[in-house]
Amino acid sequence: MSFSYLDNNAGAGLADGVLDVMLPYLQQQQGNPSSGHRFGRYARAALDKARQQVAKLVNAEPSQVIFTSGGTEANNQVIAGVAERYDSGKVLVSAIEHPAMLEPARRLQKQGFELEMIPVNEQGLVEPATLAELIDADTRLVSVMWANNETGVIQDIAALAAVCHDKGVPLVTDAVQAAGKLPIDMKATGVDMLTLSAHKFGGPKGIGALIVSKQLDWPAFVLGGGQEDDKRSGTENVASIVGFGHAAEHVLTHLPEYQAHCRRLRDQFEQHLKQLPGITIFAEQVERLPNTTFFALQGFDSDTMLMSLDKQGFAVSSGSACGTGRQTPSHVLTAMGIPDPIALGAVRVSVSQQNTVEEIEQLGKVLEKEANRFTHLLNR
Repeated sequence: MSFSYLDNNAGAGLADGVLDVMLPYLQQQQGNPSSGHRFGRYARAALDKARQQVAKLVNAEPSQVIFTSGGTEANNQVIAGVAERYDSGKVLVSAIEHPAMLEPARRLQKQGFELEMIPVNEQGLVEPATLAELIDADTRLVSVMWANNETGVIQDIAALAAVCHDKGVPLVTDAVQAAGKLPIDMKATGVDMLTLSAHKFGGPKGIGALIVSKQLDWPAFVLGGGQEDDKRSGTENVASIVGFGHAAEHVLTHLPEYQAHCRRLRDQFEQHLKQLPGITIFAEQVERLPNTTFFALQGFDSDTMLMSLDKQGFAVSSGSACGTGRQTPSHVLTAMGIPDPIALGAVRVSVSQQNTVEEIEQLGKVLEKEANRFTHLLNR
């Protein structure tokens, strides 16, 4: 039986050429980039190139890029910086953020800071007017993710950044799901901090970045030898950083065809879904990632559906890969006002350039069979 991987928001495969550029730094090139000899200089040059590639992906300067172990660490560095810079105050975090931002913010709350959730509308959007009302003189930071990992909903980051700047408050955006799927421009949007994770768009797992505006001096997170411009100490993961840089360059070059291919598959899939009884497609009315569909089929809980699809050769998810195994509705759908019985059935399909029309056709047929089987049981 062939198997279709349709969980690309959890992790995409390596982009073309990524493994090839990494291998020398896993085999022959063992130099430490902080060493002064030729092996160290060779490794340092590789880091410099990758830093340029990652910066170009989001239209930033190479000096703004701080390499981390991934998006989670980058988000933690942002939140930890609030406690480092201030003795008290308030942090505003959107109600649909990834746990990698929500959980550090909750720990900050235990340290005496105020945490307030920014509500979203029924389509999962943060409205600029709502944000403006919540920011006050005690607000130290605002966090709104660029694109949601479950629904795929894309925020109007430029408008939200404008609100924050009018109030004199920095905005951080978790762009882990947006990068490689959308054009990302830090300068044009006015974002103050942005976080990335390489494995979401064709790089290796375990490497990411925090990118900080040149106008903002954010505190260090990991202390030690002063690597990453004294912002994140520890010997850099050269091979993974090189792979990160190559993946960034690859997706930037191929973004138009990626978007066109994925949008075609997504739209085709949603046309199948709309033929099924009791179907809900979440956030269907607003702009979403071109590769993402989040839906629920009446009468099915997500665990049952995932197991059934897995047995039939389809790898999908119930939302965040960091929240699996929990018998609770998605906090994203709850924030959008989706009733629990529907939210508990949520399934996410996220495609890539490697997926085909044939796979989507087959998945549509399987879901139709499942829906008809349930309808038959109800009518017995």
